[in-house]
Amino acid sequence: MAQTLILNASTEPLTFVPVRRALILVLKEKAEIIESHVNKRIRTEKREFPYPLVIRLVQYVEIPRRFRSVVSNAVLFARDHNTCQYCGRHKRNLKKKERLTREHVKPISRGGADTWDNVTTACSTCNHKKGDKLPYEAKMYPKTTPFEPRYIALILLSESMHEKQRPYIEPFVKMALHTG
Repeated sequence: MAQTLILNASTEPLTFVPVRRALILVLKEKAEIIESHVNKRIRTEKREFPYPLVIRLVQYVEIPRRFRSVVSNAVLFARDHNTCQYCGRHKRNLKKKERLTREHVKPISRGGADTWDNVTTACSTCNHKKGDKLPYEAKMYPKTTPFEPRYIALILLSESMHEKQRPYIEPFVKMALHTG
């Protein structure tokens, strides 16, 4: 389902919203359309509107610079590029019954915490294989060191992103991934 990218007044990406919500923001003059779909329009009984792909808020909204919330799998998997940090397989290369999971480098049962610096993405096979062992006990080490992402743009990593939305997101995602 198509989503509209919302940019802050400063052009920083904030989130995706349903197209209907985006159009309401535009009609209430809280946002302006920056990019619209060339071939799609939204029609009502009396009016026709551009199909918004990217909108920009008219007023700046303050956003937190660091995550302070509970670790979410969506952001975790995005941080780790949807790739198992043990075997290196991307989610599209997993077998039919496999899936990506949250893996605790130092298991909770061994005193580890559910924090950004202790979780990594693992396929279900690697997660099961490692179990409640420490990395040196399992002889399994994550390919990257877990870290707390710095910017909410990681949420915006979407495989179904429209090509017109990508240029507004990619610079912020690169910044987020390399300054963690």
